[in-house]
Amino acid sequence: MDIISKYFPELSEEQRKMFAALDGLYRDWNSKINVISRKDIDNLYEHHVLHSLAIAKTVKFRPGTRVLDLGTGGGFPGIPLAILFPETHFKLIDGTGKKILVVKEVAKAIGLSNCEAEHMRGENEDGKFDFVVSRAVMPLPDLAKLVKKNIGKTQRNALPNGLICLKGGNISEEIKPFKHVVDVTDLGTMFDEEWFKQKYIIYLPL
Repeated sequence: MDIISKYFPELSEEQRKMFAALDGLYRDWNSKINVISRKDIDNLYEHHVLHSLAIAKTVKFRPGTRVLDLGTGGGFPGIPLAILFPETHFKLIDGTGKKILVVKEVAKAIGLSNCEAEHMRGENEDGKFDFVVSRAVMPLPDLAKLVKKNIGKTQRNALPNGLICLKGGNISEEIKPFKHVVDVTDLGTMFDEEWFKQKYIIYLPL
């Protein structure tokens, strides 16, 4: 939890409590339904929560913003972002029902009222959102094609509506079709920890 306070010192007491509760909740649920690798559960805050919050270093969602978390898995990046932006509405979807069950239960347990979770594939989501966020769900060209239908026209934020995704490794081929419009930031420039090297946040206006 200290690592979250290090990069987000302005958290309210309520937000701190919500973030602190995630450790016990995910350990408990992970023993029943594997949503985080067993080896990785001890790194929950660095590898999952802080990684998700990298998006908040790219855009500060304004009140009333609508965000779709596509392929949320166990609730990342959606749940950490929903804690950080209580006046933004988040919809978290995943094609695996068991994972959505965990998301719903975690959100309920911490009293998160600005997010909804639904068992659904991205192809079937027809709602309109300001941003779609995701963590390593599929190659960028496929993802962009899939979510273009979900990006609304109304602009509420300083950053134009579009897709924000977290990826690692060699991304040069993925971003090639968008090289004139895509914005790539190395997470190693945001966070000091070694784990963030060669991990990226990709923003693509749509």
